Formats: sequence, C-alpha cells, structure tokens
Amino acid sequence: MTHLPPFSPRRQSPFPVVLAGAAFVLAAFMVLDRTGMFSRAPSVDPRPITPRGDLMEIEKTTTTIFEQYSPSVVHITTEAYARDWFGRSKVYQEGTGTGFLWDDLGTVVTNYHVVKTVVEARSKLKVAIGDELYDGTVVGSSQQYDIAVLRIIAPPKNLQPLPLGSSADLKVGQFVLAIGNPFGFDRSLSTGIISALNRSIATEQTKMAGLIQTDAAINPGNSGGPLLDSAGRLIGMNTAIYSPSGSSAGIGFAVPVDTINDIVPALLDGKSAQRNLGIFPLERPVRVPRDTGYELGVPVMGLEAGAGAEAAGIQPFQLDANERVVSWGDIIVAVDGSPVRSQVELARLLRGRKRGEKVEVTVVRGDPNRAKVVQVSVPLK
Repeated sequence: MTHLPPFSPRRQSPFPVVLAGAAFVLAAFMVLDRTGMFSRAPSVDPRPITPRGDLMEIEKTTTTIFEQYSPSVVHITTEAYARDWFGRSKVYQEGTGTGFLWDDLGTVVTNYHVVKTVVEARSKLKVAIGDELYDGTVVGSSQQYDIAVLRIIAPPKNLQPLPLGSSADLKVGQFVLAIGNPFGFDRSLSTGIISALNRSIATEQTKMAGLIQTDAAINPGNSGGPLLDSAGRLIGMNTAIYSPSGSSAGIGFAVPVDTINDIVPALLDGKSAQRNLGIFPLERPVRVPRDTGYELGVPVMGLEAGAGAEAAGIQPFQLDANERVVSWGDIIVAVDGSPVRSQVELARLLRGRKRGEKVEVTVVRGDPNRAKVVQVSVPLK
C-alpha cells in the first residue's frame, strides 16, 4: 500500500492585497488632496513690497507736467432755470466742459460751444477750480474760431496760468498731453502724439481750418481743455472729436495756440474777434511764385456764408478726402498794401477796424504755374 504525504493547502500570494491596499491609500490621498487637507495654509500677513526702482523718463515727464499744471485746468458748467410740475423754479445743468487759466486774475479760456447757451440764452455759468466753485461771466467770444474768454467773479489768489508755447513749429509725431473733464471726471489726463497738422473740419457752429490733430483720448467734456507739449507748454485747445459713437476714436482736434494768443487779447480789450474777412484760413503760410512779387501768403480754405469775402468773390481751395487740391483757390498776400505772411499777421492788420469797413485784399489766385495777382475790395464782418 502506498502512503501519500499529508495534504497541505497552497499559500496565497500577498501581492494582490498589498496592491489593493496601495490603490486604496493612493485614492484616499488624492481625494483628501483635492480638499486641500495637505496644502500649506496661506499666510495671513501682508506680502512684502517689491522695490520698483526709478520711473521711466517718459513717466517722469508726464507725472511732473500733470502735477505742475493740472491746477491751471478748470471745470465749466452751464446752468439754466426751469419750472417743475408744481410751478417751482429749478436749476438744472445744461452742459459741461473744460477751460484753462490765461492769467492770475481769473481769466479763463475755453471753447465758444462750451458756453454757447450763456452767450445766446443768458444761462448761468459756474467755474470749478479744484473743489471750489465760483460764478463766472463771458467777457467775449468768437464763434468763427470757437474761442471764448471768461472771467471768474471774485477769483482766489495765487492762480497759476499755463505757460504758452508755439504751434507754428510743431511736428507730426511730437508727444502731447491733454487735461480735461471727460464725462465730468475732473482733471483727467490722456497722452498721445500729434498725428497731423493743418486739418480742416466742419462743426455745428462753423468750419475750422489749421487745426492740430491728435490721437490723445478726447471725449465729451474735454472741450476747451489744454493740449500741452512735453515741456508743459500750451500748444492748443481741444475742441472737437471725430467719432461715429460720440466717444474717443483716436482722432481729436485742437485750436492752435498761435490762433488763441491772437484772438484772446482782442476779446479782452473789447474789440470783436469777428472783425474779419469771413474766411477760414490755413494756419501755416505757404510760398507763392516769386514772379508775383511776394514770398508767403495765407491760403483761404473756406468762406463764411454771407460774409464779405464771399460777396467780394474770394475763392477758397477745394480739397479731396486725402487733402489733395482739387481746385486752386486764393492765397492772401497783402491787406491795404501791407504784406501778410501768417494768419497772425492777417488778424493784426484787421484788428481795430470798423464793421463794414472795406479793405483792399491782394491775393495770388489759381494754379501756381498760371497764378495771377488780384486785388479784391472786401467789407469787414
């Protein structure tokens, strides 16, 4: 008889159990990790400040100019009276805009269209300098140039007027700063460059020529505010924007400071800025053919309807959308025999004249290759 060894069951491998345990532990770890249990708690202490270092030179320039000259920028509001349902008189705000101090006596320069209702409808005028509000009055205005001069009633002391620059030597690409009150936000700064010069546009009030074009953000409420160069000098007054939406589209226009510096004194001494030929001149003079006997003159870019130049037969230049000449117009080279070599010189020759007085205007007319000198008698407006 054969004897078999006693039965002994085979021992199972512990590997599956270990693997299952490890998987369970890993799954539990992943679940708990998702809950953030094993994450380091954030510090409740303030973080240390990283030293910045010096500002860039352009930043130093803009911050310095804003700090130094923003106190010279004012906020203008016009107010009118109306009656409510109960017949009570109520004051409401008609419009808002910007202006800047012209001198330390409380003289403010702004756009005509900012204070148009004050001039035409005797609305009330308020001028804010910082947090202080003052009554104001319109001293004089020129709709043609969209310029108005205001006087602050009982102004504060130590007012700081803006330093004046020149617009005759500006170049496309120069850095500019605009300070104003867009949408009522006081003393807002925007920056950009001069994107074009001698632009002509039509506004609700008039047609304007010789304007500075800038891509600095200009919005409703910026009208009448200063356009400054990188030295902090006044080079223009923001007056209009081109925008289908009514907000900044990167195309703004400013009245050149040389025009402002000629018109404002005339308004301050009571002489009407409307003593003019009824033309819209190009701000920069142009050269004329030497055989005419003149060197420089002021091109006529448009005519004011019903004014003397139109009645006298002065001919304006016609330009296409790309600013190319379609039809050659007149270039004014003299008034009553005195040479006219700039728009400023033209304005000075007409200052102090009587309304309706006739002046002899000499123009160079037509294509430069066939230009002729013409004398025109123009009654002043």
